[in-house]
This record gives sequence, C-alpha cells and structure tokens, in this order.
Amino acid sequence: MANSAMLTAYNVKTKEKNVPIQDAVITKTAKGAYMAQGNDGKGNKLTTLLSEAKALAAIQAGVAKQGW
Repeated sequence: MANSAMLTAYNVKTKEKNVPIQDAVITKTAKGAYMAQGNDGKGNKLTTLLSEAKALAAIQAGVAKQGW
C-alpha cells in the first residue's frame, strides 16, 4: 500500500522501524502534540508522535480515526 498518508511507527518489541500502523487512532497530548496509536496486526501495540499536518492528512485520507 503506497499511501502517502500511511502512518508508521517503531516497534519496540521486535525492534522494527517503519512498521505500518493498523486501526490507528490519533489523539492529542496534554501539550497539544498529536499522537497515533494502533497495532501492527500481530498483536503488538504501536505509538508514534506526529506533526499536526501529518495527523490531519491521515484523518482526511481515512487512514486513522480522530480521537479527540
């Protein structure tokens, strides 16, 4: 899937970089930063910080749900 709005994260458990996030939900932190949380499809949770532009683009593209 070559989607430019695709969200990826570092998987701490498997030490893989750029793992695509599935079922992503974008939330705002207390300081106003954007964070995407989801899973890798294998039961491992993924979390990554995003810029506002990237977060809003992912929501618009339907790649992630808005969680605020």
